[in-house]
Amino acid sequence: MLAYHAQTVHSYRSVRTKSHSIDWDHPPQQFKIYPETFTRIPLDKKNPDHRFFYLIGGITAQKSYPGVTYALRTNPSAGALYPTEVYVQIRDVEGFKDGIYHLSPRETSLVLLYPLSEHEGVESFLHVKKIKGFVFLFSALYYRSSWKYKDRAFRYCLHDTGHMIGTLEASCTLSAAAYHLLYGIDKKALNKLFGFGKEEFFLSAAIVGEEDESFTYKEVSMRLPYVNGTGTFEVNECVEKAYDETCELILHAQTTLPLFDLDKERFTQAIWKRRSIRDFMQKPIAKDEFLEVMEFITQPIPSDCDVGIEIYAIINRVEGMWQGVWKEGVYLQSGDFTRKAGYLCLEQALGAESGVTFFLVGHDEQNYQAMVQKAGIIGHRLYLISTYLGFGCSGIGAYYDEEVMTFLQSDGMVLYSLAIGH
Repeated sequence: MLAYHAQTVHSYRSVRTKSHSIDWDHPPQQFKIYPETFTRIPLDKKNPDHRFFYLIGGITAQKSYPGVTYALRTNPSAGALYPTEVYVQIRDVEGFKDGIYHLSPRETSLVLLYPLSEHEGVESFLHVKKIKGFVFLFSALYYRSSWKYKDRAFRYCLHDTGHMIGTLEASCTLSAAAYHLLYGIDKKALNKLFGFGKEEFFLSAAIVGEEDESFTYKEVSMRLPYVNGTGTFEVNECVEKAYDETCELILHAQTTLPLFDLDKERFTQAIWKRRSIRDFMQKPIAKDEFLEVMEFITQPIPSDCDVGIEIYAIINRVEGMWQGVWKEGVYLQSGDFTRKAGYLCLEQALGAESGVTFFLVGHDEQNYQAMVQKAGIIGHRLYLISTYLGFGCSGIGAYYDEEVMTFLQSDGMVLYSLAIGH
């Protein structure tokens, strides 16, 4: 097991004995805003080309509590802290000036960071040739998560980036556009190019466009100002070390595209309405709905580093199915494990009251960054298909890691848990 993952496991004892103070009076900023001197392109949801971007991390609602207001987005985030930032290179797309942009949810706009000359681009950092279309770059401002979750925050940054990639996949689905993910990019060189401090780092990229293999661009020579994206900041050496030690990957390409059979208007509404459910009525879901969920979340994810992830489902309340632990169409254990599922999910009722509680497990520590992001993508698919079918979903990032492994009789790393149901 990867050392970082092992160091950040939860146990019955650790959650009761570790000191964990949170400076509630000084939370990090949730939005990165570039200076006013940079040109903005306001995003109009009625414009199909603009809506493509708005569906990727756009603000969909406001939620207020005493003393604080949260801006909810198309992507879920652990603790509503939203560490993931999105940058995009656009070339040869009608209605947009060739350049490198920052997607600014707060301003509902694309911010032009650098106009591209005819012979330069970020392609060389991604080990590809000329891309006509969009090149997305996903980064994390880790203190937005470590402020609350401390060392375990790197897991959540990877989850949340996977969810953001999931919003890209959903937007591409509605636009009938193909995409391909890239994890084996020159992350640290890109960090330097974009003027990041140590508190922000790139994790992955995605191509939505066509590659011209006959043309190679020279590296971009832009000089961007440093922009503080969190306000307050506190170094977390564990997170920074985990990032440094997991940047190098062993690539395994997956080129097959997912095939989603969906009503586009209904799917669009699912994107807008998606929320993390807070409790279940304990009403069963139907067997055909569960099987549709499984068909949806196990579609291929095209990337340069496809990592296997095992999906365990604890069947709590599914009409026409026995209760038990189910994996790839086979029952590993039969019985009522509702209370056990709740206990394993850090004693949260969601795990016990759901129709199904999922645990995603991986074994590839060499490709840790790609693996946990893929778990986030699967998690986002689970959110969207649940909403599409008329029930709820909630991501559960905290669980008793080693006890889950023992219960599932697995020697893998527990990457994510999610619960679905009515």
